[in-house]
Amino acid sequence: MSTPENEMTSTHERTAADTPEGPAGTPEGAAASPRDDTRDTHPRAHCAIDTDGRLTFRLPPTPTPRPQLLLRLRPKKGRPETTLHVLDLEPGPNRADGLQRAVLEPHPALDEGRWDVYLLPEPTAERRRLRPGLRDLRTLVDGHLRDRPSPVTVRIPYVTKDGFLALRAWRRAAHAEARAIGVEDRALTVTARLHGAELHEDAAVLLRLRGTDTVRTLRPRADDDARGFSFTAGPGDLTVEGGGAGGIWDVFVRPAADAPPIRAARLLDDVADRKHVHVYPAIEAEGSAFRPYYTVDNDLAIEVT
Repeated sequence: MSTPENEMTSTHERTAADTPEGPAGTPEGAAASPRDDTRDTHPRAHCAIDTDGRLTFRLPPTPTPRPQLLLRLRPKKGRPETTLHVLDLEPGPNRADGLQRAVLEPHPALDEGRWDVYLLPEPTAERRRLRPGLRDLRTLVDGHLRDRPSPVTVRIPYVTKDGFLALRAWRRAAHAEARAIGVEDRALTVTARLHGAELHEDAAVLLRLRGTDTVRTLRPRADDDARGFSFTAGPGDLTVEGGGAGGIWDVFVRPAADAPPIRAARLLDDVADRKHVHVYPAIEAEGSAFRPYYTVDNDLAIEVT
């Protein structure tokens, strides 16, 4: 049985009770944290995010006069780094705690990807990777309840596998937020909501077989506000005649016949990496298994094995 639409998880969904997690419930924090290692000399940064996406970093004072915070967009493997963002560190409003503060405003939006966070004691000094301190992400927990304009931007501070502070950022012209996935005996039902776009009468859900030109079109059931919708997919929608059943189907919604497809994903909360956090069972049918899952980018897909 699937959950009510206003809930974020399926009753079949395994989370903390079944899946190993690290700090803040992210799989990238699963490695042993250096928090209690007295030999660790990396500086530590606290961070908090508000409802507008404004990020505030707080660090212990440095002896240098012009310290800065450096955000580095992590390049793809084998590629040089190309995108850096520098913030000045200044005394915070609470002079009693002695902490310095840097503020990352909501605009301009960060490019989509993973951003590593460093301390620059001086503008020309060697960068120093930062460890995470307290991360206040409370405003992100119910982020799916707020409608977002175009472009839809998301930032989530998280802990990397090796215990450093980083940001996961998304920037999309429009976004379809997956809210609940119900796995039945013979079908799966996805409930989602559009941000930055509205559904028209000729809207469609598109299932694209990865690596091919094969696309299956489904009719969404739209809510009265033309933002919320749901759809159901069964084994007949996820097999290819004469080509076997294996493969991965990526999920999109096309809000109108002449509109570009919008990727379905789950971005609007405090989980930076949910692939191994939200795990769903498979539908067993016609000699194959059909399982919904989230990719490394938190996009929704359906794996057929």
